[in-house]
Amino acid sequence: MLSREIPASSLSKIKLSFSLDFDIGQSYVTSKIIDRDGVTRKLNIQGGQRGIKLQRELCHLRENDEGMPSHAYVKTTLRDSQILIRKLPIIGISDWLLIFEDDLFVLAVKDLYDEIELLA
Repeated sequence: MLSREIPASSLSKIKLSFSLDFDIGQSYVTSKIIDRDGVTRKLNIQGGQRGIKLQRELCHLRENDEGMPSHAYVKTTLRDSQILIRKLPIIGISDWLLIFEDDLFVLAVKDLYDEIELLA
């Protein structure tokens, strides 16, 4: 079970939690997210090969950051109270926070969740 693998918050290099308000595109969903400094960032979720590209400022990453985690855990609670956890490989850094995962995309289109937590 993935819930046992998720690192404790105090041991996580990256820990984010935010509310989402999705805009639905043809093959993706987007949401504006506000970081703790009040800066608006963008999230994109789409299907395809599983992985995540982190947004440098949102995740407080430095250039050539040593010790970048190899994967991240994405957790959300669905409207029916089920908890969905996905372990995704970190595949790079982008201007947006990009999540490539089929189930998260389909569930977002169906408006079945509105918050997400990211730990790495």
